[in-house]
Amino acid sequence: MMNTIRGTRGMAVAPHAAAAQSALAVLREGGNALEAMIAAAATIAVVYPHMNSIGGDSFWLVHVPGKAPGAIDACGAAGKDATRQWYAERGITAGIPFRGGVAANTVAGTISGWGAAYELSRRTLRGRMPLARLLDDAIHYAERGIVVTASQASTTVNKQAELTPHPGFADAFLPGGAAPAAGSLFVQKRLGATLRRIARYGTEDFYRGELAQSMAKDLAHAGSPLLAGDLAAHRAQLRDPLELEHSAGTLFNMTPPTQGLVSLLILGILDELELQKIGPATADYVHLCVEATKQAFRVRDRYITDPGRMTVNPRDLLGRDHIRKLAANIDRRRAAPWGAGQVPADTVWLGVIDGKGRAVSFIQSIYHEFGAGIVLKDSGVNWQNRGCSFSLDPQALNVLEPGRKPFHTLNPALAQLKDGRTLVYGTMGGDGQPQTQCALFTRTILYGMDPQTAVNSPRWLLGRTWGQTSDTLKLESRFDTRVAQTLTQWGHEVEILKPYDEIVGHAGAIIRHPNGVLEGGADPRSDGAVAAY
Repeated sequence: MMNTIRGTRGMAVAPHAAAAQSALAVLREGGNALEAMIAAAATIAVVYPHMNSIGGDSFWLVHVPGKAPGAIDACGAAGKDATRQWYAERGITAGIPFRGGVAANTVAGTISGWGAAYELSRRTLRGRMPLARLLDDAIHYAERGIVVTASQASTTVNKQAELTPHPGFADAFLPGGAAPAAGSLFVQKRLGATLRRIARYGTEDFYRGELAQSMAKDLAHAGSPLLAGDLAAHRAQLRDPLELEHSAGTLFNMTPPTQGLVSLLILGILDELELQKIGPATADYVHLCVEATKQAFRVRDRYITDPGRMTVNPRDLLGRDHIRKLAANIDRRRAAPWGAGQVPADTVWLGVIDGKGRAVSFIQSIYHEFGAGIVLKDSGVNWQNRGCSFSLDPQALNVLEPGRKPFHTLNPALAQLKDGRTLVYGTMGGDGQPQTQCALFTRTILYGMDPQTAVNSPRWLLGRTWGQTSDTLKLESRFDTRVAQTLTQWGHEVEILKPYDEIVGHAGAIIRHPNGVLEGGADPRSDGAVAAY
């Protein structure tokens, strides 16, 4: 049993301990939460390479005491040549493949997010740490080697046959022609050189410098429709996050094209149903959370797309009247029908709160395990396949169009509570992200669990996440058997998982109390840790 970690001067949580330690080192040297998160984001892109990469996207929620929270959208759009005709000319008409250069059709935005956070830190928080210092740990791990985790080893083995044919994968991820064993050293020299270049020339080089030109050349060689001009046109965007007024306080999440709306809707529906009156380990609790999820997913699948192409204002969907209507659709003793969810995804969530209460909730992803599976020859960048979520059906909600942002399962969460506490929380895992956010929020805030107990507690998952494609209601086996039996009687198709199953996500949470005390929890299902002082 892991215990909640406590501190007062700063805290970080990540699904890999090295990333949390990188953040803490920056905090100890006087850095702020944004600077610490840049360091953590860079480190985790190196030490957890099957889950994320600098060739992916990221989203940030940022809270500074006394100010309204803000957000950074570092999501790349489809390239100028990424058209339905381009795919048709290559014999692709039914759907965009998950792997290969043809899946790498959107700009990787995550480095622009680091740059936007760095400028925001310097402009608003008087941040003074050089970018080279913030990337120092990541450069070291890339050049000198990381210790391979069991998660990386098993994922590489499981995906080896699928990914080996794609350009650069074997050279980057199969040293000596085989998947690296857990506990062995894994070196990424080219990635280290690329990070050194970014540290020297800045994040702009990734999009408008010599690095961008090199990557554009290698993307073309891999069969991607992306061009140098697509990289040059990209900018991270500052956003106002979505808000939900909850009985416990104000909840924040990311705007479209993410499913942050879903996470807020679930908690709004459960607030309307007065979930706190129900025990947290009961079938009633799981049932209501799952049924609220179904209602929110239906809203998602009807409306959420590129924010510039939304037919409704997502903030209107968080209105009390709309939430009441969704809550009224729920039968407390009968499961509603459920169909296919989104495809699986791989992601990392990280949280930081510094000694002054400045908080960051952050998420970074390459979508599927190892993204598109292509690794660029000169830079060593593993490119995302987020754009395979586009549809080639011209009538679809998320139809492929040049310049369009893809739908994202990613959504970092943050809450400012009426009692003065601040909460940052999140997880990886496709459809599982809003569900695990629901578990973390309700268990910590409604039921008073400390963060580690909330993260440890058995979880559920309706639908799909990384590594699986079934749409059952999955329960970790640590739930009382009577919970599964009752849920089955109420019409749920129940599947039992391992006691601590990685497919329910790598979650984490940090709470800051009004007296400055910090409490954090990291997921035993991951290689994560809480680092504090």
